[in-house]
Amino acid sequence: MAKLNSGIPIFILAALLLAASTIASSQGPFIVAHKKASLTRLKSGSERVSVSIDIYNQGSATAYDVTLNDDNWSRDVFGIVAGNTSVSWERLDAGVVLSHSFELEAKTKTVFYSPPAVVTYRIPTKSTLQEAFSTPILPLDILADRPPEKKLDWVSSKEN
Repeated sequence: MAKLNSGIPIFILAALLLAASTIASSQGPFIVAHKKASLTRLKSGSERVSVSIDIYNQGSATAYDVTLNDDNWSRDVFGIVAGNTSVSWERLDAGVVLSHSFELEAKTKTVFYSPPAVVTYRIPTKSTLQEAFSTPILPLDILADRPPEKKLDWVSSKEN
């Protein structure tokens, strides 16, 4: 079964987008957000987390004052290396995708559970801000003991 970096099977994401497009046939914006995270080991005792969030407007109208907030990364566990965990856009037109990414560096060994990111937006016909939540990510096993990759075996098998 094909999987994205976050461990969510592709067919689940496709079903979510199909359901979103069916629901979105009514008037107004319909926001779907997909959050992905991947770990990169830099050296022993150092690991980075790359986070990207794609925000889709599957509705038939523009969403205004769109804000993405993913501030649930504990300052005791992570330090921000690049980007911001929150960002805003003036608008998100129907059928358009916005993407945002940031990078964190792990400070301690742990299993981290990140809640979904929150997207707020305004619809001109409603007085209250609307909310949408991103897909969750699987728990991240930060600085876990992993067996070393066998890169030499792969090279030697290609020579045979």
